[in-house]
Amino acid sequence: QVRLVESGGGSVQAGGSLRLSCAASGYAYSRYSMGWFRQSLGKEREGVATIGSEGSTSYADSVKGRFIISQDNAKNTLYLQMNSLKPEDTAMYYCARGSFLGRWSLRPGEYNYWGQGTQVTVSS
Repeated sequence: QVRLVESGGGSVQAGGSLRLSCAASGYAYSRYSMGWFRQSLGKEREGVATIGSEGSTSYADSVKGRFIISQDNAKNTLYLQMNSLKPEDTAMYYCARGSFLGRWSLRPGEYNYWGQGTQVTVSS
């Protein structure tokens, strides 16, 4: 079965960096779009960064220039490098699997498998 396991979250001061990882299993990883999403208390889940099955990427305006999404198809692993972190980046971060041979999308509704999440806390 499809399984997504995030890791790499933690607490960091503003301006710091973290690298999230998402280990995928149970399906042909390279054939699917993938995405990183986040949700903070009282807010809806939002798309942060996504990558299509062909490698194209898209970012939320709030993280452009600071976050980088990448993947290692040989390891079936998705990454999110987060630099210049801000307190408003504090949230639970989730990776998710999108559609077969799909393009990138920042819409949570277009993703059907989700990991359990990893918490990122940025202090000022």
